[in-house]
Amino acid sequence: MDVVESAWAGSPTAPEATLRVRELLTSVPSVGPTRAARVMAQLEIAESKRVGGLGIRQRKRLHDWLVRRENRPEVTPSRLVVLAGPTAVGKGTVSTFIRENYPDVHLSVSATTRSPRPGEVDGVNYIFVTDEEFDRLEKSGQMLETATVHNAFRYGTPRAPIDAALAEGKSVLLEIDLQGARSVRKAMPEAVLVFLLPPTWEELVRRLIGRGTEESAEQQRRLETAKVELAAQDEFDHKVVNEEVSQAAREVVDLMAIPSNT
Repeated sequence: MDVVESAWAGSPTAPEATLRVRELLTSVPSVGPTRAARVMAQLEIAESKRVGGLGIRQRKRLHDWLVRRENRPEVTPSRLVVLAGPTAVGKGTVSTFIRENYPDVHLSVSATTRSPRPGEVDGVNYIFVTDEEFDRLEKSGQMLETATVHNAFRYGTPRAPIDAALAEGKSVLLEIDLQGARSVRKAMPEAVLVFLLPPTWEELVRRLIGRGTEESAEQQRRLETAKVELAAQDEFDHKVVNEEVSQAAREVVDLMAIPSNT
């Protein structure tokens, strides 16, 4: 902007005024010769034109384009966002909503030794493996983190897909448990940790019992674990209350600076 303002306010022979519009545009970050030519065509400015030689209407069009360019939000670097929370809070539901409505988010798929629940798809919700397969992945260093949850099943995060997505400039969402979130913080301190909360304790109890996937004794054990997990929420960078799935998903995605697709 300073260049064009100097060109139009000063002498027609000043360096800013004699600068070709094409050269001005290609000096803008991420604007190469091909894009500069396309912009000039849109602004109806001839290839040979210099900044000082533009007509009134051309100056206004170029000025407006530069203003829009300068006011454009900065591109947010890729980031790893970790979503954790107590049992039955709806982590899987929120992450599924994000996967279905925000295709720009790369959703990491965890490996687990537990059996699939009704409706879960191998490779989409989780990578379901045997204990022997999990041992192999862990011993070969292919896991970012691993944890045993509820003293029963093991969960882990394959590292290679996360590293590849981040290298491509994508933001990655990792849905894991409290132990896993702590492990990721140690391995990748730059990760953003988000704790998903229930609206109330009573609602958490209702959700756990309502899904009907555990026996009564197991439900009670998970609720005791949930109390411990809730006490750790202040370890996290952000808290999101899962009262309504789409709103909670929107709040998580906002932390990744990903535009809405809905």
